[in-house]
Amino acid sequence: MNGGTQHHYSLDSSTGKWTMFSTILATSMAFIDGSALNVILPSLQQDLSANGVDLFWVLNSYLLMLAALIIVGGSLGDKLGRVKVFKFGIIVFTIGSALCGLSQDITQLIVFRTIQGIGGAFMIPGSLSIISAVFTNEEKGKAIGTWSAITTIVTICGPVLGGALADAGLWRLIFFINLPFGLLSIVALHFKVPESKQPEVSKVDWKGASTLVLSLAALTFGFLEVPEWGYQHPIVILSLVIGTFFLVFFVMIERKTQDPMVPLTMFRNKTFSGVNLLSFFLYAGMGAMMLFLSLNIIQIQGYSQFQAGLTFLPFSFIMVFAARKMGALASKYGARRFLIMGPSITGAGMVWFSFIGMTDGPSAYWSTYFPPFLLFALGIAITVVPLTTAVMACVDDSKSGIASGINNSVTRISGTFMNAILGAVAILVFGNYVLESMETFTVSDSIKNQVMLEASKLGEATASLEYDPKLQSTINTIFDHSFISVYKMVCWISAALALLSAAIAFFMVEEKKV
Repeated sequence: MNGGTQHHYSLDSSTGKWTMFSTILATSMAFIDGSALNVILPSLQQDLSANGVDLFWVLNSYLLMLAALIIVGGSLGDKLGRVKVFKFGIIVFTIGSALCGLSQDITQLIVFRTIQGIGGAFMIPGSLSIISAVFTNEEKGKAIGTWSAITTIVTICGPVLGGALADAGLWRLIFFINLPFGLLSIVALHFKVPESKQPEVSKVDWKGASTLVLSLAALTFGFLEVPEWGYQHPIVILSLVIGTFFLVFFVMIERKTQDPMVPLTMFRNKTFSGVNLLSFFLYAGMGAMMLFLSLNIIQIQGYSQFQAGLTFLPFSFIMVFAARKMGALASKYGARRFLIMGPSITGAGMVWFSFIGMTDGPSAYWSTYFPPFLLFALGIAITVVPLTTAVMACVDDSKSGIASGINNSVTRISGTFMNAILGAVAILVFGNYVLESMETFTVSDSIKNQVMLEASKLGEATASLEYDPKLQSTINTIFDHSFISVYKMVCWISAALALLSAAIAFFMVEEKKV
């Protein structure tokens, strides 16, 4: 069905089932890799003799390419064929995965992760745009809910699977597992899922695409380097200036182009602009919260990596049970009320987390972290599917790919942006807390300088074994309490961003069925 009239199907139809199977299977590759990689990093670091900077780029070489290309990937799907571009993304991602698994040194792994990022950029927006094009308006919400529920399950399984494979010395299987996933999804897409694209034949805006890629790549690179180099470093400043310049240039190109890569008229839709602005602030806060919560649980509270992964199970269970139901409710009642309610509840959960200080470790989980986890998870579960449904409902099917690409790009750049800001602020605030505490008792300037140098490691900071046991205990206590103070600050900032998201929904999202 290349152009012309696009037929729509129900979830119960054969085409509907094969569409869900192929899109979920393909997207699961990226989600499993993303969630499992953090857990296998220690094993990977040891096997490939990597340092901290190397590990940083193992994670972020993928993110850099994904953020730079994902809008282009969504737009090309709309113009050239969603299934065609989706299959291309799957092939590239699968090849990148195989190469990652075969990497003999850390440099090779970083390079091959960029190939995964390129594939992910063409694959991730395609799943939702295909779903939007294939299913009837009445079934879209339920289909997106089903997609969200199952991909959430595989995302949460990622750390458990990664931990088990890493403990067995088989971390490479995290990459190799993508090969059968990719092959099965390509076969299903080729034989069972109908093609769809914009009915009118339009040229590809290569000038706009290249300018947007340069802009997003430079901005993402600049934000990624802030925690290490600081805002005043020439590389950071130059990257952000270049990124901003090309972004302005991109807007100028799109305003004059007859067939733009990103139709700026989309942002005249108040709801479309609102849900993307909501996504930016909500995901920025959620990403920061999840990062510092994980660091707190593992580095300060004494949870193992496996135990830390299990603490997120309530989140996954609630998401799984709520996702499909929320899709149907959003289709029936509209997204607005849920986009106000969900972020508000999420913010309340974040505030609750801020009241948890030092605990007795994993044995105290049920009375400390479990209750706010439920509230936090409930808020996210109420939000995610109506948010995605609202984004896709703001545009007609011909622009579903670019709409998905824009929203995916916003959520990823927001996390990078927020981690860049909070990464620099957290180190500064943590150092100030440690310095204030060190002033309360007398130690030599040499020890004080050593402690402040160690403070740059945040939650990993620990007193030197050369100190006497009493001084070691005192300094480690200072490190722990200082980090908890930083963690509480992050909780409150994240809660404020979640409540700001709810306010954006109140003022900008229109009350209508999606």
